[in-house]
Amino acid sequence: MKRKFLLLLETGLVLAGLMLGAGAWKLNAALEQPLNLTQEQLLDVPAGATPTGTFNRLEADDTLSDAFWLRLYWRFNLAGQPLHSGEYRMTPGMTASDLIGLWQRGEVVQYSLTLVEGWNFRQVRSALARHEKIEQTLDGLSDSEVMTKLGHPGEFPEGRFFPDTYRFVRGMSDAQLLEKAYDRLHKVLAEEWEQRDPAVPYTDPYQALTMASLVEKETGVPHERGQIAGVFVRRMKIGMPLQTDPTVIYGLGERYNGKLTRAHLREPTPYNTYTIPGLPPTPIAMVGREAIHAALHPVSGSSLYFVAKGDGSHTFSDDLDAHNNAVREFQIKRRADYRSSPAPASDATPPAEPAVEPSPAETEPKGEQ
Repeated sequence: MKRKFLLLLETGLVLAGLMLGAGAWKLNAALEQPLNLTQEQLLDVPAGATPTGTFNRLEADDTLSDAFWLRLYWRFNLAGQPLHSGEYRMTPGMTASDLIGLWQRGEVVQYSLTLVEGWNFRQVRSALARHEKIEQTLDGLSDSEVMTKLGHPGEFPEGRFFPDTYRFVRGMSDAQLLEKAYDRLHKVLAEEWEQRDPAVPYTDPYQALTMASLVEKETGVPHERGQIAGVFVRRMKIGMPLQTDPTVIYGLGERYNGKLTRAHLREPTPYNTYTIPGLPPTPIAMVGREAIHAALHPVSGSSLYFVAKGDGSHTFSDDLDAHNNAVREFQIKRRADYRSSPAPASDATPPAEPAVEPSPAETEPKGEQ
């Protein structure tokens, strides 16, 4: 009996060893198998998906085989590892082990969307709606309904979002991205407000944001932002209208066709700073940190006027006579290569822009500009 028992025990141990060896070989073969791909593919893992279900789906699609062994490997080796939702990039030559490594590291494919300084909210919504990887949840909602959905009912959306390049994974919604941009703007604004020049004439950060939007729309030259803000602040302090064309254009809305007329300058909209005193009621565009900083740190001086020179920069004047001379020099007789914004830094010799007709605000001599 003892010999039979020992023989059975030995046989069992041998068989167990053989089974373990075969299992280890099979598991290793399953892990090292190349994915059945001839070109790059994206694996979409929706929220709530499990490794078991995803392995089964890949086997059903003939992307891999032996899903049982792969499920077994995950269960005993990675039981506490979450499977992050998103898209994973699968390439020819990648093994099942490589794919599991992507899952472990959460290396989902990321996309980006850039919100540009100076855009209005209509442009922001259009950019969100065009991005095919963003989940659309705001279609059909008015701007006020969008703000309510974001948790900010009653707030006007213009200027409330920070321009930046936002990275995200498939499945992020348009509302979620706007929430990130909203939080970022108000964080930056609060930081800059705390460091403001105590002499600025704003009663709250929102007024500073509104001023920053005027600065953002008036110049793209970094070193001019503080000078532009200085002109506007000095005008505010002496009760002089700001008279800035971008506010008139914003007040016209979709009626603006690219040409500003004298009739537009006299049209009494809430945003027309030729007809209203002080700041417009809201920002007119998204602003970057630099414009906010400039609005809160206006450059001191005596200039009350500025006019575009045609290369993206401006010339500043202290009095009306000097300003009207600058208007005649830079606006009434525009060069063929006139530009309203700076040339791209990467393009040292940009092609000339087509000549455009100067606005009446720039060419008509007047007591205030």
